Amino acid sequence: MTDKTHTEKLRRALFDTLDDERTGMLGVQGSPDHMQPMTHFFDPDTQVLWFISGRDTDLVKQVKASPHKAHFTVTAGDRSLYACISGQLAQVENRAKLEELWSPVAAMWFDGDIDDPNVALLSMPLSEAAVWTVEAGALRFGMEMVRGAAGAHDPDLGEHGVLEFSRVA
Repeated sequence: MTDKTHTEKLRRALFDTLDDERTGMLGVQGSPDHMQPMTHFFDPDTQVLWFISGRDTDLVKQVKASPHKAHFTVTAGDRSLYACISGQLAQVENRAKLEELWSPVAAMWFDGDIDDPNVALLSMPLSEAAVWTVEAGALRFGMEMVRGAAGAHDPDLGEHGVLEFSRVA
């Protein structure tokens, strides 16, 4: 498999997982705070992750004045993909995007619905992602572990790569 094919396969798997899964863990690099679970909204055309949060959260307070490098981790529900994504997390004022993303689920977190002054919209353009895919079912996993323990080779359970993203307008 060529490097380009490998990269595109990992990119496609990551984008599919970001589309299928609704939550991951988000944190600001260098922060003393732990990563926290967040619902994400992914725009594959612009390669941006969007989040709706409260202005009173530690996460939003950290990025309010200026963007900070952040990491977002996501795992496929069937455990076929694990990823750690980085990018500049920023609070943005974009009413049209907020209206596009708003849902009854988002509304549950705020007393004043979409017009609640505590609503904050965060954007994180993708910069880089470390992606691991797991293509082994239980039987193959067992066989690879036995072969690896016997010294035949390192277990081959999937692929790994680091993807870089360029800013898409």
